[in-house]
Amino acid sequence: MRHLSIAAVLACLAMPAAAAGMTAIHCPRLVDTAAGKLLGPHTLVVEGERIREVKAGDATVEGAENLVLGDATCLPGLIDSHTHITSETGPRAYVEHFQLNPADYAIRGTVYAERTLLAGFTTVRNLGDHDDVSIALRNAINAGLVPGPRLFTAGKAIGSTGGHADPSDGMNLALQGDPDARDGIVNGVDDAIKAVRQHYKEGADLLKIMPSGGVLDVGSSGDNPQMTFAEIKAVVDTAHDYGFTVAAHAHGKEAMRRAIEAGVDSIEHGTYMDEELFRLMKAHGTWYVPTIIAGEFVAEHAKLPDYYPAAVRPKAAKIGPQIEKTAGAAYRAGVKIAFGTDAGVYPHGQNAHEFELMVRAGMPPMYAIQAATTHAAELLHRSADLGSLTPGKYADVVAVPGNPLDDIGALRRVNFVMKGGVVYKRP
Repeated sequence: MRHLSIAAVLACLAMPAAAAGMTAIHCPRLVDTAAGKLLGPHTLVVEGERIREVKAGDATVEGAENLVLGDATCLPGLIDSHTHITSETGPRAYVEHFQLNPADYAIRGTVYAERTLLAGFTTVRNLGDHDDVSIALRNAINAGLVPGPRLFTAGKAIGSTGGHADPSDGMNLALQGDPDARDGIVNGVDDAIKAVRQHYKEGADLLKIMPSGGVLDVGSSGDNPQMTFAEIKAVVDTAHDYGFTVAAHAHGKEAMRRAIEAGVDSIEHGTYMDEELFRLMKAHGTWYVPTIIAGEFVAEHAKLPDYYPAAVRPKAAKIGPQIEKTAGAAYRAGVKIAFGTDAGVYPHGQNAHEFELMVRAGMPPMYAIQAATTHAAELLHRSADLGSLTPGKYADVVAVPGNPLDDIGALRRVNFVMKGGVVYKRP
């Protein structure tokens, strides 16, 4: 018991102080993400975990602790709609898959979660891991045991035998076994329904399916269809019954068509999307989460002889560079875009580089910021709580030096982070 008490004290010392009373955050500039405008000086009045009031100018608030941010721009806490918060790819990742235990991934996840939060991302969707480690991490963050972003997790991804979600890909026959619906691997409608219900039982917040091949598995195709329309439809219909949204990893056109027509909520990556699919996305109201940074990273590292297995390198070299082109075309076509990066495919904490790539693809800086705030909140069905600095919403506030509309790279230099009224980083 003595050792437990010491551990508890140390944990408390490591955590920021809980929100208490009122705080007045003095912002020289404030991004109104709802209106798409940059405003002048404003004062955010925070009480508890939510924003109580937004006052024009540098206002005096009686009884409040004052936080003066200097020459900074305040924004809502940023939202990354596509992360893998408990893992990080690299030249040893494929070997570590056989060496590390779930506890190892869970502990690493606490490091990645804090790194993500301090980069200004106060909310993330986690789209795939194993052994429910992200569910445990979410619960620990919510209980205040470890610092991290507000986490909505899909748990295990759902896919087919030998497909992008199959955890036994690349293993020898003695180790492969026969993963089934309990492992997120489905072959037929009944399996698909069971997998959704299993995720509900385990405490997932949303679902992710893998209807196409992927880059980082050791299969030969990165874009072939790997789930039937009936399987996808069974997942989506059952998921919506349980209140889940469904994100669909898809690079190939046919896989995307099936997923969109089956009613998924978002397409992730969308590499070979074209004008026909842009029209279909708009007709169905489907969100697009591009993950341009992941494409750039895998394309660059495919040039290295020992970073990825031989089966991965040609897929990364081909698919990676295409994502930025598709994202720009999707924006021009009017497809709804939410910010997401595939964090874990590249090192955690570098998420904001995605803003630079979105702008390079042709999106205005304000649109890129809205993609990570109001758009992402809408995709999460959390617009009442997240996405803008307005009264009643969570006091998730970040600040960057200068003006990110003039220099979108400023979002890589976040120097103030508040989540739920608690300050985790200050100038």
